[in-house]
Amino acid sequence: MARVWLIRHGESETNAGLPGGDPGASALTELGRRQAAEVAESLAEPPRLIVTSPFLRARQTAEPTIARFPGADCEEWPVQEFTFLGELHGQVTTTAIRRPYTEAYWDRADPHHAVNGAESFAGLFTRTQEFLARVGKREPGPIAVFTHGLFIRAVMWSLLTGITTPDSEAMRGFRTFADTYLVPNGNITELRYTPGKRIPRVVVPLASRFADR
Repeated sequence: MARVWLIRHGESETNAGLPGGDPGASALTELGRRQAAEVAESLAEPPRLIVTSPFLRARQTAEPTIARFPGADCEEWPVQEFTFLGELHGQVTTTAIRRPYTEAYWDRADPHHAVNGAESFAGLFTRTQEFLARVGKREPGPIAVFTHGLFIRAVMWSLLTGITTPDSEAMRGFRTFADTYLVPNGNITELRYTPGKRIPRVVVPLASRFADR
């Protein structure tokens, strides 16, 4: 059985409502850096492997954990956030500007819709299955994965429902799940995973004392 710590990055500038452009370029705020330090201090045992998303905010969140456990292997995996607003790529926007586009995307409920280099919802679920397969091939031992809120929700929802190839109805169901299953910045979700079995559970709501955005 693999033990995986799915760790959402600390608060980023875009989480805090500041303008942002490239989805992968948003850096941590001062609060986010404190959350990253708290993540590192909270881990009761050294991870065998530290995995980071290619996005800056996840890599920055991993830095204190990498410093605390220098003996752990480090790898970058495609566990980046789901970025689906292709029509806004290349523009500097805020959460408020993106909101109507986000609502329109989810209301469309087309799992294959993708424009201007964005990822489709079906593509997100392909990544979740590739991630779980990759985890299942690793040697036993904790794996710390520094990733993102929607990616964590997609992994958990797929395990809970057994859905790996979503249709429109499944996409609507995931949206409801994502709106109600909260994953605060700096939160750790422990996943005990055996390929072919679904045993997800949340064990550490680490950053609940922080003001999450």
